[in-house]
Amino acid sequence: MTALRAVAFVLAALVLQSVLARAVGSGAMDLGLVAVVSVALLHGRVSGLLAGTLAGLVQDGLGDGVLGMSGLGKSVAGFLTGVAGTQFIVTQTVSRFGVFLGATVVDRALFIGLSVLLGLRRYDRPYVDVAFQGITNAVIGVLLFQAIESLPAARERWRLMLERRQKRRYH
Repeated sequence: MTALRAVAFVLAALVLQSVLARAVGSGAMDLGLVAVVSVALLHGRVSGLLAGTLAGLVQDGLGDGVLGMSGLGKSVAGFLTGVAGTQFIVTQTVSRFGVFLGATVVDRALFIGLSVLLGLRRYDRPYVDVAFQGITNAVIGVLLFQAIESLPAARERWRLMLERRQKRRYH
């Protein structure tokens, strides 16, 4: 994935997040974070850091909060995910689930912690909210990686099918 594709992927996730937020609710999932973690797992810590910064600043700019709070959480989560992706084998479903869950916990802990420290908001059940969003993000992230991994095989099957059709036409 080139840098431009990574930026487009993160921005597409943020657009989809804003569309789905009206239907599902804004706290149910964080597709921006899922995109950041995916970029970090695929391309390492620097890409994760930059994708997290981009996603967080865009979310902060579109929201009504303090600029930089989401950026900080997503940057740290993206960087740590990139480090974990290079230090550990993160190819199995369970390990990917854990990485997405852990990244959500890091992101939300920083965001909620800063919100409380700055007196911006009070959270009644932060553990339940973080756990719910973490599980949702992890399920979406694992499904996304399964789709990404199946694309080359699907592309190859499509190419073979087209070749067979062409052979039948000419024979």
